[in-house]
Amino acid sequence: MSSPAHADDARVVVYARVDCHLCEVAEQLVAEICADTGDTWVRVEIDGEPDLVERFTEQVPVTFVDGKQHDFWRVDERRLRGALSHR
Repeated sequence: MSSPAHADDARVVVYARVDCHLCEVAEQLVAEICADTGDTWVRVEIDGEPDLVERFTEQVPVTFVDGKQHDFWRVDERRLRGALSHR
């Protein structure tokens, strides 16, 4: 899994649910891309967090880059790499 443990510390945040196949695929791709770029990422589980469940409902996984929503359902590798190339 990723580190650091806090979403505020990571450049990429993946909001996910337990037993979500799309979430697993997205996390794997984010992990690979961040390993290549040296950026940090973290997984935030929304189950058990009513505010996050209400906010993201069935759009998970939802990916944020630099605090802004980037993608949902799937991670587009080209778009993510492009976003991470900018600060």
